[in-house]
Amino acid sequence: MKEVLDRCERKMNKTIDALKGELASVRAGRANPAILDKVLVDYYGAPTPINQMAAVSVSEARVLVIQPWDKSTLKSIEKAIQASDIGINPVNDGNVLRLAFPQPTEERRKELVRDIKKMGEESKVGIRNIRRDSMEKLKALKKDNSITEDDQKNGEKKIQDITDKFVKKIDAVVAEKEKEVLSI
Repeated sequence: MKEVLDRCERKMNKTIDALKGELASVRAGRANPAILDKVLVDYYGAPTPINQMAAVSVSEARVLVIQPWDKSTLKSIEKAIQASDIGINPVNDGNVLRLAFPQPTEERRKELVRDIKKMGEESKVGIRNIRRDSMEKLKALKKDNSITEDDQKNGEKKIQDITDKFVKKIDAVVAEKEKEVLSI
């Protein structure tokens, strides 16, 4: 039974991590290096993430600076960013690329908040699916007479407690991101 509870908690932690990763890529008007995580550059025939071929830093609140270690890759990185769905044109000064993030409009911020809430709801659905699977595993253990009915009930209560804890974590993560988006 402990194995079922541990697996349940591990999977729920992965769901939270996935949500945080997804939220990090939401462009909230602030310069955030995580926005470039999904952009791949063709580097000698191999798709390579920008952060593996350049130093990415935030120079000001709304400016991201990309300084490639190999200056010959500057054009490739610039093309990859332009081809991506980031929606920001990099400024190339011959040494570094600068990405200036425009301040989002009120309407755009509300749209971002809706998207963030939707991501949170999808994560909660994932958490509930993990709960359901874990409950079914406990029922299977009870059916095989591996655990008693009391153990099953205690396990179900613990799984529900774990689920409630992770749903609260999702709410906190979503609320934090909403605050960030709205406070710009």
